[in-house]
Amino acid sequence: MQPIGYYPVMDGTKRENIRPGQHVSIVQKHDQATGTLTEGIVERILTNSRQHPHGIKVKLSSGEVGRVKMIHD
Repeated sequence: MQPIGYYPVMDGTKRENIRPGQHVSIVQKHDQATGTLTEGIVERILTNSRQHPHGIKVKLSSGEVGRVKMIHD
């Protein structure tokens, strides 16, 4: 069951859905156990493969690195 208010716009596991400049929510490595999300703007896509089951790894403009869980419109 998803938490209330969880409405992903696109699939964060596919590289084709993610572009630099997009507003996304990521989970950082140290937050994986709690699932705490961090919002920001994609600066760079770090995952080279077309998809990843846990989300595409990105670097935000703030310097934080994590896997995309939600893409905001």
